[in-house]
Amino acid sequence: MSFFSRSKAPAGSISRARLGQAVTARVEANPAMRRAKVDAAQVYYHPGFLNDAECDSLIRLIDTNRRPSTLLSQSQDPNFRTSESCDLDRWSPDVRPIDERMAALLGIPPENGETMQGQRYAPGQQFRAHYDWFNEQQDYWPAMKASGGQRTWTAMIYLNDVEEGGATWFPQAGVRVAPKRGLLLAWNNMKPDGSPNTGTLHEGTPVVKGVKYIITKWFREHAWINMPVQTY
Repeated sequence: MSFFSRSKAPAGSISRARLGQAVTARVEANPAMRRAKVDAAQVYYHPGFLNDAECDSLIRLIDTNRRPSTLLSQSQDPNFRTSESCDLDRWSPDVRPIDERMAALLGIPPENGETMQGQRYAPGQQFRAHYDWFNEQQDYWPAMKASGGQRTWTAMIYLNDVEEGGATWFPQAGVRVAPKRGLLLAWNNMKPDGSPNTGTLHEGTPVVKGVKYIITKWFREHAWINMPVQTY
């Protein structure tokens, strides 16, 4: 991820632009998907993407394996990201079908998806404003480039309703989404020319009452893993 900064964003990319066009055409042809009425970023909603049983199963996995959330690039703010996270086993029978449904929804090869991450926010916990795309001027970029390249699309699913707080807020785009059980939120981290979109700056606002559970799936421009060969 990239922190909010005034550093120059990377240039456009023909391949990222083509991917963005293909995913856009797919999701906008899906009657279950709704687009936020904003111009600064492509943000889509899919209500009820997961059912109650699927949400409960993922919540149990998060509670079993949670640890303090980490950052790719260090921040001077100790309260920048205060949630707990866990990496979900993509081959687990409770995870793989959901993982691959998320990829199919966007029309992105499953191997381009990073490991699905579960996140838990207790009262007062937050994730301050940041980008999901990588800043190609940072020291971490060579490693990210070698492991699938730039993050293109993000898909997030809320696993429960939250009594108060915990919204996902895109301050530059003007989009605020309250947690709703089973709701999938997806956005294109790139502009139409394939360059990172600063309009996707977003934050997980502090939970006030209750506990917030989500899963997040980041998709790269190239393969992030080698998928196992199917044998019959």
